Amino acid sequence: MSDIVLGIGDFGVSNDPNATIKTFALGSCVAVVLFNPALHAAGMIHIALPEMKVNPTRAKERPGFFADSGLPLLFGAMARIGCDKKGKGLKIKLIGGASIMDNNEIFNIGKRNLIAIKKLLWAQGLGAVAEEVGGTISRTVSIHVGTGEVRIFSPARGTWTL
Repeated sequence: MSDIVLGIGDFGVSNDPNATIKTFALGSCVAVVLFNPALHAAGMIHIALPEMKVNPTRAKERPGFFADSGLPLLFGAMARIGCDKKGKGLKIKLIGGASIMDNNEIFNIGKRNLIAIKKLLWAQGLGAVAEEVGGTISRTVSIHVGTGEVRIFSPARGTWTL
């Protein structure tokens, strides 16, 4: 089994049925997980901020860091491995978007990330089939490419399937 490990602002796709795509410690960041059950193809992105306009230099260096620059790249990468370029047939899951170290919700980065992602998906006529978002916990997420099983781990709650 091969693992694709994503850091903040990274994205990856695979159609290797033995592969797993994984990212660690989502706080206010959001993982968008895509799965095409007909093709056994999966993708994931680890988004840190909603809009690239806050840091155009970083957006050029690491476009996956931002929802508005990263999501189109993820969908493009999925199209290159055989998925529909508009996302038809994809099962979409959202994980993360917590309020970590922002108890008074001054910045609301997690919530702002989720809103930006959902707006971008809705603009394409897409939406999530499942979400594990919000709250105050950190989450690690993985998807097994062959089965589409999404597993989440949090030190506060253990491991569960979404």
